[in-house]
Amino acid sequence: MSTSHSNTNNNVAIDVTDYVEAIKPHTNLQFTDEKQQARFELGVSMMIYKWDALDVAVENQWGGVDSAEKRDWITSIIVDLFKDNKIVDVQLIEETLFYAMVDEFETQIEDDSALPISMGIIGIWRQCAAHDYSIVEQLYLQWKNKQENRQQNINSRRVQVGNDPLNPDVSDEEEEEEQNDYDDMDIDEPPSLVQPKPDMPIVDDDGFELVQKKGKRRN
Repeated sequence: MSTSHSNTNNNVAIDVTDYVEAIKPHTNLQFTDEKQQARFELGVSMMIYKWDALDVAVENQWGGVDSAEKRDWITSIIVDLFKDNKIVDVQLIEETLFYAMVDEFETQIEDDSALPISMGIIGIWRQCAAHDYSIVEQLYLQWKNKQENRQQNINSRRVQVGNDPLNPDVSDEEEEEEQNDYDDMDIDEPPSLVQPKPDMPIVDDDGFELVQKKGKRRN
């Protein structure tokens, strides 16, 4: 379907000129095989979730109350780069991430933290092109473990406040307030790439839950 090119330098860990290119008659880098495309989109999502700068922005809601939704939208615009272009390089992905951070989170990234994310996405495209999904599956399992650990940490921090025999009303109020505080702490859900039916998670033949891409952001 397509081929990829890399200008390598043994002395450089990340090649900013690295790129992938579709070959004729294809005019873009979208996979025609549904499993390939679904795995690639999942891989992009997992790489975006690995970006610490974006993670901090979402955790602190620098993009407002819908910061998590904005992260999912960033995943979708990176996927669209491969759907809309015949050539995608590391620099294009990095610049797209930078612009998204400015536009959606009013955050100027002044380091190279987006470079390994961009390079990783190029690498995932290559692996999916070769029907190799091992890295995507590894990233997905890492993400699931991170979410499970985060939930466990939240649960371990829950404090059961006993009733104060001298002032039972105060203890009840404190327990209710503390419970509400923890209820407000959300655990990230993977951005879905396939529209699921209500209460019916979509699982592919290999047992991986597919994730759903958000639609285009509204102005």
